[in-house]
Amino acid sequence: MKTLKSAFAVIAASLVLASCNNSTKNQDGGVKDSINLNDSLGAIAVNPLAHAKDFPGATLTVSSLTSEKLGTDSAKITIKYAVQNFNLTDQTEHNHHMANSHDGQHIHFILDNKPYVALYKPEHTFTVPVNSEHYLLSFLSRSFHESIKTADASKLQKFKVAANGKIEELPTPTEASIFYSRPKGDYKGDDTNILLLDFFVSNTTLGADGNKVKASINGQEFTLDQWAPYEVLNLPKGENTIKLSLIDKDGNAITGDNVSVERKINLLDK
Repeated sequence: MKTLKSAFAVIAASLVLASCNNSTKNQDGGVKDSINLNDSLGAIAVNPLAHAKDFPGATLTVSSLTSEKLGTDSAKITIKYAVQNFNLTDQTEHNHHMANSHDGQHIHFILDNKPYVALYKPEHTFTVPVNSEHYLLSFLSRSFHESIKTADASKLQKFKVAANGKIEELPTPTEASIFYSRPKGDYKGDDTNILLLDFFVSNTTLGADGNKVKASINGQEFTLDQWAPYEVLNLPKGENTIKLSLIDKDGNAITGDNVSVERKINLLDK
């Protein structure tokens, strides 16, 4: 009897090891990612998804970026956008079973790689300290928060605010960067079953033989070698920690201002 139990244990261990080494394949058989864990085992799983509805010609541009000094130590910044071939507040056609904004399509406004603000109108006002420099990434987002991953549908800027509150746009960043988008905040009920993992990379490409994203989820690591949306399965209820970092083809950390970012999210029963 002990021998039979030992045999079952060896088989089970072999299955776990095999699942941890499975790669997701493209339709043509090429390796798509080196990440896939078998979610049937109950471990956290991260799986690449096909992009939802495309938006050919979708364009986001910044019409103006202006400032007004407030008191002695801060400035109010107003940004206005122009959007083409994309309708803010429309619901995006999709078959993903994940959190969706009832207010529809929007702009993700990400200042200094902090949690984004969803903009349903092409204008936003925010406050920053004087004598400060900032990175600002804006991109068009589907209603369920998947970014449109094109240069025309996004804008990365760097600017500084002087002591007098005046704003000065700095040269467009050219270093490899990653900006965190989803998941974000609290999830309740059915929205806890499948979470969207989505990020925005700038000035780099991802590939099996190039730069990659290392995703650490509650300490479990995944290597993502394509820029695509991902689904995250089997997260436990309560607080979860997600960290995204850019690495090179050899697994070494890439250095820079926006190359690693960490978030905490919460999964609630109701």
